Amino acid sequence: MKFKARQKIAASVFETDEAGRLIEKYDGADPEALPPLVLAFVGDAVFHLYVRKRLLSYTQSQVHILNDFSAKIVSAVGQARAYEQIEPMLTEEETAIFRRGRNAQSRTPRASSVQEYHISTGFEALLGTLYLRNENDRLREISEAAFQAIAKEIAARKQ
Repeated sequence: MKFKARQKIAASVFETDEAGRLIEKYDGADPEALPPLVLAFVGDAVFHLYVRKRLLSYTQSQVHILNDFSAKIVSAVGQARAYEQIEPMLTEEETAIFRRGRNAQSRTPRASSVQEYHISTGFEALLGTLYLRNENDRLREISEAAFQAIAKEIAARKQ
């Protein structure tokens, strides 16, 4: 994207009122009305934060180790493998949300297969939807199950 085009978009996103305060264009976000890649954008952040917080129960002083494990867990490859483990626990509605995210048109992945990338996008869209619906108990349950699945796989490779 060219610089001028980016500036124009930024100006429309961050509009201000007469007092210089940012104008919020939306009062809340309806997950059903949002594009699946936007849901995945939110879900990626939610899962990343969950994983980082969860890793603190293992070590709190080795930031480079925390970052290394966090990157492995939130990677498309890790999320795709986790999804395979948690799929049986999902409701029909959650599976439909996952499929909507998985089937969204997106860019080509860098460090995973196309299939893994699409699966991880579906997983993130599910988490983003749960977060925006404030379904925090279910979000935590699915995030923890995914974390456990990936962590067990990493631990098995270390042995």
